Amino acid sequence: MLKTSEFVSPMHPDKLCDRISDAILDACLEQDPSTRCAVETMGGHDQIFITGELTTKAEIDVEKIAQEIIGKPIKISSNIVRQSPEIAQGVDKGGAGDQGIMIGYACRENEAQIPQEHYLARSLCRYLYELHPDDGKTQISLNEEGEVAVVVASWRGVTHKTLYDEVVEWQEKNNLKFAKGTQIVLNAAGDWEQGGFDADTGLTGRKIVVDAYGSRIPVGGGAFSGKDATKVDRSAAYRARQFALYLLKYNDVRDVLVQVAYSIGEPHPIQVTAFFNCDPERATDLTEKYKELFTPACIKQELSLDKPIFEETAKWGHFGNGFAWDKPLSI
Repeated sequence: MLKTSEFVSPMHPDKLCDRISDAILDACLEQDPSTRCAVETMGGHDQIFITGELTTKAEIDVEKIAQEIIGKPIKISSNIVRQSPEIAQGVDKGGAGDQGIMIGYACRENEAQIPQEHYLARSLCRYLYELHPDDGKTQISLNEEGEVAVVVASWRGVTHKTLYDEVVEWQEKNNLKFAKGTQIVLNAAGDWEQGGFDADTGLTGRKIVVDAYGSRIPVGGGAFSGKDATKVDRSAAYRARQFALYLLKYNDVRDVLVQVAYSIGEPHPIQVTAFFNCDPERATDLTEKYKELFTPACIKQELSLDKPIFEETAKWGHFGNGFAWDKPLSI
């Protein structure tokens, strides 16, 4: 059975939207660390639409921020309002900004401690992006022996022949073992020049599996980008990653999956469960013991989530890139 994961470049339409939403958040946090933000971006075919809720003392130019991310003239429309006072009344007392389920994960498969197929899909995407900073996608499938069985890549403005040579270079530089008869599928629909918002639409939060751990690990369902730390979709997922790394460090297991759940307006999680070796029969309820570590206020303070750090997370995934939450929780 194959294990497969994909990755997309920072110039992919969905990633452009993630980056715009997070750049807006960063611009607000630079002036007002207490900013409340839930901003969504949709773009395509020479137009961008930005909407959502923003409660801040910061004065920012939303259209200018979006324009700088896109890098060329484009029509921009925005409709941003203040956060609902009915949501704010729960958040103001330290409660979670929404209900939901968050996932944290850590394994021993590579230095980033994320699934190997996802690690390699990102590695190849980064390699190609350094050579061609444009719209593109990669995908890696591993066989049961951990060998690369299938490589898929599609990149704007790069010929099939050039892509093939660069995939081979990437393999050699990383000393990767390819399976006998490895399939290398490149620009399968043909070489292409029209991409990004010229050819496709993008939307904030449409790449949540790319943002997390790849298709092998479940996602809670909530997107990260455009949300401040009161939105536990983001902040609790970061803490769950830290907690999974901590549990992996001190237990003789292959991997750890942490599941956290919240009710809107309540500061403490209603669930903190660890699955050792991702085995339901090895699930451990840790809610009472560790619930204080998962309050939004605690997470925000310990991870410095009131700083303008978020657009960088939108580019290359939120885990395994050396962020503060990529270190084991210190308890």
